[in-house]
Amino acid sequence: MGSLEGKILVVVVFLLLAGLLFVYSASFPLSLQATGDPLSFLKRQCIGAALGLVAMVILWRLDYHVWEKIDDVLLFGAFALLLLTLVPPLAEGSRWLRLGPLPFQPSEFGKVALVLYVSGSLVRRGERIRDFRDGVVPYLVVVGAFGLILLFQPDFGMLILYAAVVAFLLWAGGVPVRHLLLAAAAVVPPGALLLFTARYRLERLIAFLNPEAYRDTYGYQVYQSLMAIGAGGLWGRGIGASRAKLLYLPAAHNDFIFAVVAEETGLIGTMCLVGLLGLLVWLGFRVASRAPDRLGALYALGSSFLLGFQALLNLGVVVGLLPVTGLTLPFVSYGGSSLMVSLALTGVLLGVARAARASAVAVLVPEVRA
Repeated sequence: MGSLEGKILVVVVFLLLAGLLFVYSASFPLSLQATGDPLSFLKRQCIGAALGLVAMVILWRLDYHVWEKIDDVLLFGAFALLLLTLVPPLAEGSRWLRLGPLPFQPSEFGKVALVLYVSGSLVRRGERIRDFRDGVVPYLVVVGAFGLILLFQPDFGMLILYAAVVAFLLWAGGVPVRHLLLAAAAVVPPGALLLFTARYRLERLIAFLNPEAYRDTYGYQVYQSLMAIGAGGLWGRGIGASRAKLLYLPAAHNDFIFAVVAEETGLIGTMCLVGLLGLLVWLGFRVASRAPDRLGALYALGSSFLLGFQALLNLGVVVGLLPVTGLTLPFVSYGGSSLMVSLALTGVLLGVARAARASAVAVLVPEVRA
C-alpha cells in the first residue's frame, strides 16, 4: 500500500469512527423520542457507512480513466434523480427520494457526478477552454440546470457548493481568470435577487447579521449552537454529556453536530476533528500533485476541494460566521447519502493515488534494469 493511500485511509478511519460516535451521542434523545429505539439513527448511519465503504473500494481499485468514458451518463443520471425530487409521490421532504427501504438525497450524488464530468470535460476540450464559449458557457448551463431544481427544493446551500466546485475546477483546469470573473459578474446579481426574494433565506441572513436580537426566533439555532460551544470550554463536559442535544439544539445530530462535539470534547476535541479534516484535504492536494496525468490531478483537486469547502461552510455556520446553509459536516454529520458521497470522494482520491504509485513503479523498474 502506498504511503499516501495508507495515510488517507488512517485519517478516514478516524473520521468515520468519530462520526459514528457523535452521531450516536447527538441523536439518541431524538431517536428515542421519534422511534422508541435510541440506536435507530446510528443503525441507519452504519448502513450508509457500509454502502459508502463499498463505493470507496470500487473507486479505489478501478482505473479512474473508466469514469471519463461515462461521466456524461453519470451527470445525466444525477440530474434525472434530482428532477424526481419534484415529483410528490416519489419525493420525501422535497430533497429526498424513497425508491427502496431507505431514503437518499440525489443532490449529494450529484456532487460526485459534477466533479467527474467537469474534470473529464476540461481534459477533452484541451486548449479550447481558453475560449469563453467553450471554457465557461457549457458549465454555466450545467450549474444553471442543477441550480433551478435545487432552488425549487429549496437547497440554496447545495447550489453554492456546486457553483464553487465548478468554478474551482475551471480555475485549476486553466480557464482564464478574467473569464471566470466575467461569469461571476453575470451570476452574482441574479444570485443576490434570489437570496432576498425567499423569505426563509432572508430570515437566515437577518439572524446572521444580528443573532442576539433574534435568538428566540430566526437565530435560535445558531444561538443554541454558540451556547453549546461556549459550555464545552477547553476539555468539554465529556462524551455523552451534552445538554444542547436534549432537544434544545435543532439538527444537533446533522447540520449542527459540531456544536455537540465542542460541548462534549471542548476546544481540544474540536481542534483534533478540524485537524483531521484539514489533513485529509492536504493529502488530497498532495495526491493531485503526484497524479500521473491531468485527469487524475483534476479528480483529486475537485474531490479535495469539495470536502474541504463543504466542511468550511458547515463550520462557519455552526460558529456563527456564516448564515445557515443546511450543509452537513463531511464524515461526521448524520445522513447516509452525505456519508456515502464523502467516502466515494475518498475512493476517487485513493484511485488517483494508486495510479500514481503504479506509474512511479513503472518508471522505476526500467531504471533499475538499466
